[in-house]
Amino acid sequence: MKKHFTLLLVALSLISCSHNSTTEDSPTPEAMYFPPNDGSSTWETKSLNDLGWNQSAVQPLLDYLTTKNSKSFMILVNGRIVMENYFNGHDANTLWYWASAGKTLTSTVTGIAQQENYLNINNKVSQYIGTGWTSETLAQENNITCKHLLTMSSGLDDDYNSDFVEPTNLIYKADAGTRWAYDNVYVKLQDVVAAATGQSWESYFNTKLRNKIGMGTTGFWYNDSSTGLRTYSSTTRSMARFGLMALNKGKWNGTEIINETYFNQATSVSQSINLSYGYLWWINGQSSYHLPSSQLQLPGSLIPHGPTDMFMALGKNDQKIYVIPSKKMVVIRMGNAADNQTMALSDFDDVLWQKISALYQ
Repeated sequence: MKKHFTLLLVALSLISCSHNSTTEDSPTPEAMYFPPNDGSSTWETKSLNDLGWNQSAVQPLLDYLTTKNSKSFMILVNGRIVMENYFNGHDANTLWYWASAGKTLTSTVTGIAQQENYLNINNKVSQYIGTGWTSETLAQENNITCKHLLTMSSGLDDDYNSDFVEPTNLIYKADAGTRWAYDNVYVKLQDVVAAATGQSWESYFNTKLRNKIGMGTTGFWYNDSSTGLRTYSSTTRSMARFGLMALNKGKWNGTEIINETYFNQATSVSQSINLSYGYLWWINGQSSYHLPSSQLQLPGSLIPHGPTDMFMALGKNDQKIYVIPSKKMVVIRMGNAADNQTMALSDFDDVLWQKISALYQ
């Protein structure tokens, strides 16, 4: 009996040692970091060495960014700054325009207005801003929902509305939902939000998004009354804050900014025409895509050398927010056009990702 008891104690001791060894060998995953919203410059950093990244790949990346007219570049991992670089007289306090990367701000604020029961994206646009906002017949216009604006499938003719979002330029091309075309008609969602909430677009945006994630008070919407377009400008770190919220599926340091269900829809395939487009977000890793200003369906992923789970805010002259959930990473690029192309997407994206991926592969 004593012998059996001794063997039992030995076995229990071995199990305990094995458990402790497993615990010690499996470090606790690093917690996501969020910089404070107090207006300070406090932001935790993480070194390439700590991440086990390739230091020799840094200079080729920086050289490429410099050559390609960049103003700023940032990489966050788990919310911490791994790289933060400025070029050509730009610095951490300089404001720069988001161009169409700011479409994702409109997508997010529209979702916030929906979760607060001010609107429903499945309702027609005219329900909120009245009829006559296009030159279509009443029946055609009433077929256009807020979701059609979010997904670039309004059916309005993009040959006329790329710069001027006025009724005379909003002309019927196809039935809503039957044609994908990259254009600026999405901006009418800002009017929808303003009308539905009874607040100005800027006030609702500041209260519900900007202030809650600490994007700072220096960012602003430029309202071009001649075209009907609003364009957002901010610092690079403000753009990175928005990217960090997106990485966390609409949450900021435990606080829900936009509900996860809507955010998942916004960053997933939204219609069957352009599989690489969500609610004003671009999506990598799909089987086909459409380029802006094109009706051609092209095979393969948008950015072949980019992570397949990446989703993106892309703007004219290569304004970029890349969000990569699998790597807990956010990448920001601001600047002038890398090349002659000025569309939201260019060859610059794929070459840039070859340089970025060399850091960690």
